[in-house]
Amino acid sequence: QVQLVESGGGLVQAGGSLRLSCAASGRTFSSYAMGWFRQAPGKEREFVAAINWRGDSTSYADSMKGRFTISRDNAKNMMYLQMDSLKPDDTAVYYCADRRVLTIQVRNLYSRDNEYDNWGQGTQVTVSS
Repeated sequence: QVQLVESGGGLVQAGGSLRLSCAASGRTFSSYAMGWFRQAPGKEREFVAAINWRGDSTSYADSMKGRFTISRDNAKNMMYLQMDSLKPDDTAVYYCADRRVLTIQVRNLYSRDNEYDNWGQGTQVTVSS
């Protein structure tokens, strides 16, 4: 059973940076596309960023472009989200997710939460003004 565990959240001032990590375990196949989502209080969960299984193709929600960077290290079964120029509106619980893909689906990226199979428990990010 795949398990995803996020870490790296915390309290940061506006304009600051945080780096979130997502550790994966229990995988029985080699190719998983991954993504980050977030959910603020009283709001629906929203897409943040996605990365293909090989780690050489990414996509971002418009409001995160230029500020957030998604990356992964398959050798370590890790995914990361570097968040710079943080704003109070970025305050949310951040979740990592993955889904198995075929190895030929090299460039597949997924931005809808119902396209993912496995989820972490989330990590809180709070940005103060």
